[in-house]
Amino acid sequence: MAKNLVIVESPAKVKTIKKFLGSNYEVMASQGHVRDFPKSQLGIDTEHDYTPKYITIRGKGDILASLRKNVKKADKVYLATDPDREGEAISWHLSKALNLDEKKFYRITFNEITKSAVKESLKHARKIDMDLVNAQQARRMMDRMVGYKISPLLWAKIKRGLSAGRVQSVALRIICDREDEINAFIPEEYWTVDAKLKLEGEKKPLIAHFAGKGDEKVQLHSKAEVDALHRELQNADYQVEEVKRGTRTKKAPLPYTTSTLQQDAGRKLNFTTQKTMRIAQQLYEGVDIKGKGTVALISYLRTDSTRVSEEAQEMAKRFIGDTYGEQYAAQVATVAAGKNKIQDAHEAIRPSDVEITPSSVKDFISKDQYKLYQLIWKRFVASRMTDAQFETTAVTILAGEYSFHVSASKPVFDGFMSVYTIDDEEKDESNVLLNAIEKDSKLSLLELEEKQHFTQPPAHYTEASLVSAMEEFGIGRPSTYSPTITTIQARHYVTKENKNLYVTELGEVVNNMMKDAFPSIVDTGFTANLEGLLDRVEDGEVDWKTIIENFYPDLEAAVNKAEAELEQVTIRDEESDETCELCGRTMVIKYGPHGKFLACPGFPECRNTKPYLEKIGIKCPVCGKELVIRKTKKGRKFYGCESGTDCSFMSWNRPVETPCEKCGSLMVIKGNKLVCTNEACGFMTERKKDE
Repeated sequence: MAKNLVIVESPAKVKTIKKFLGSNYEVMASQGHVRDFPKSQLGIDTEHDYTPKYITIRGKGDILASLRKNVKKADKVYLATDPDREGEAISWHLSKALNLDEKKFYRITFNEITKSAVKESLKHARKIDMDLVNAQQARRMMDRMVGYKISPLLWAKIKRGLSAGRVQSVALRIICDREDEINAFIPEEYWTVDAKLKLEGEKKPLIAHFAGKGDEKVQLHSKAEVDALHRELQNADYQVEEVKRGTRTKKAPLPYTTSTLQQDAGRKLNFTTQKTMRIAQQLYEGVDIKGKGTVALISYLRTDSTRVSEEAQEMAKRFIGDTYGEQYAAQVATVAAGKNKIQDAHEAIRPSDVEITPSSVKDFISKDQYKLYQLIWKRFVASRMTDAQFETTAVTILAGEYSFHVSASKPVFDGFMSVYTIDDEEKDESNVLLNAIEKDSKLSLLELEEKQHFTQPPAHYTEASLVSAMEEFGIGRPSTYSPTITTIQARHYVTKENKNLYVTELGEVVNNMMKDAFPSIVDTGFTANLEGLLDRVEDGEVDWKTIIENFYPDLEAAVNKAEAELEQVTIRDEESDETCELCGRTMVIKYGPHGKFLACPGFPECRNTKPYLEKIGIKCPVCGKELVIRKTKKGRKFYGCESGTDCSFMSWNRPVETPCEKCGSLMVIKGNKLVCTNEACGFMTERKKDE
């Protein structure tokens, strides 16, 4: 009979760990959390020292009964939940739910599910770290307070079924603020001029870019400026003024953290954050490899550390030396610049065994698992390799008093780039020509190429760039990025089209209410400060209840104030000018998951509904009918004609009644300006307050 019981979170780990430990160990799974707050109430005694009330999660009774049965038989119990705050809290809850004897149970952690890591963890068994537990408790309680106190206000103000969250509300605001920037953006015209030059003795032309007048940079803003420049350059003598040759080093990348993995998987593999974490979890827990059984391919997936263990470092160094050559193995690996806080007990995300190459397991894992494992494997191997070296050439060409520049670089040692390429490293076709160019080289002008450009607004957030922004602002932690993004999409606050995230009308309404009633909750600085305080709880520097004691009274005061203001506003269904064709009542405007719709007020006797087209009081410039607010299939708002597909008019920006004073075309709102929709006209003017 097994004398020791090991309890893990996931059933997928059980078989693998049992194989490592042998017959003296029984391995069982808790299947995640076993205790939580009750769903029907806040679950925190705000009158008596903020004591949390935990109950057994519904459906976990049989699991706990089975665990208790095995606890009685065991001499020692090892709690082997995940190596982070959440895992520490699950171990603590298990110890309470199973009434474990303090002398009988131990906490163990391992960063990867390998035989050596699991066996080594038993040598370092310890007591539960209550600082980690309390940091998780404080986070959970603050999230609970925000959700249970603010969500009912959203139900009263907008519709039932909505939710507010401490991190999700900030993420929504970040996206809304970016939408405001984009809508307010006014494109500015600029031009570039390239000189196509003939280098004596060469067939291919050399393309040089206009830089300015002498050493002074010059920006071209109009066709008139370009034409004036063209006249001066057409007959100028072109001569090489300076040739600078040098070297450039491109540093090897850092191994992946949760954030950078989610970003790269989004950009390179088109994976959502949710999909990335799901597949990474499978790779961490283990996949079946023919001849080897269940093998865990990567280390723990929730981390903000780029540290790598000495054992993994040495393994990588040997592998790189044997596979690529000793000159490719870095003697000193690239290290991360200082960050505010990293959980350095963790490691970066890396292969559990670098000898298991992606090609060696390709036939035994799914296509998506292979893609993600290959990404992680290549990034880790590259991070342990030498930097790439480039030769650079920069040439300055004078044309009268004006200057042109051309530069290029070529790799002389590929280093880490033999395994992993970085997106911004493009091939430069100028290399061959620049090798032949010298200070006295003769050049002749073939032609001048002029191009008109317009400045671009900030890009819409994608899941990848939102994760990057959340990390930069200090919002959330590795374990919260994916659930936060999933939630705001599930609530229909945000919709995704072609990777881009757009705010829906419902999201705008929720965000505006949160900004008005709870400005601190949606303030990035305030939320980042709370994350910093939780880190200090984890370090044992701050009492967790101090954070709760300071947080809750301010939240409650804001909720009470908002409730008082909401009570002064009678929230009635707005009547439309549409008549229900089934019963003759005047239809009303209601909110659904995708925004407004028309419904018969006779519900439940009459269940008629139809799309709501909100007229904006402006005639369509194409067909003369009414312009209305419409939505794409995924909920993004735009302005179109009530004729629908019978009319071609469409605008992302809101039209105004005042026509363009230059050409009479329709004007639209862009920030604090009115802009003509006729691109050939380009007229714009300041927007008046009443427009």
